[in-house]
Amino acid sequence: MTETPSHAQLPLEAKAEAVIFAAGEPVALEALARALGCTAAELEASLPRLEGSLAGRGLSLLRQGDLVQLVTTPAAAAAVQGFLQAELQVSLSAAAMETVAVIAYRQPVTRIQIEAVRGVSCDSSLRTLMRLGLIAELDRLDQPGRPITYGTTAEFLRTFGLRELDELPPLSES
Repeated sequence: MTETPSHAQLPLEAKAEAVIFAAGEPVALEALARALGCTAAELEASLPRLEGSLAGRGLSLLRQGDLVQLVTTPAAAAAVQGFLQAELQVSLSAAAMETVAVIAYRQPVTRIQIEAVRGVSCDSSLRTLMRLGLIAELDRLDQPGRPITYGTTAEFLRTFGLRELDELPPLSES
């Protein structure tokens, strides 16, 4: 009979994987380091090993800022959807797609800045994108009216099959 390694014998990346998996939602690196009893630097050093161990498998490590989460890889989406018999359906209007694109490429961005690019009001699109969890309020600017700045979320990355914003296609120069 094979003996199961104790918690103390597991490598840090294995412990991190277990905690991130169990959380089921994005985990702050600081909170993860505390839970694992290690420093932030030790945790940061272990994450590339975790990513490497997941390469070519059905899960990947999603990082957005100081948050990490285990997600299914885009290549496994069809298998997961088939098993669950549910399609990922996010019906976004053209206006909402334009709005989320402006936010993705220009974040952090205010409503006024989005409307300057689109040329029309985006209040309804912002509400829809917030309700779907694709964007979030990031901050308020220290200027008259204290406008809210918006940015994309980990849900945006999952929905569009991205691991990070750098994977967005380049903007055309036209």
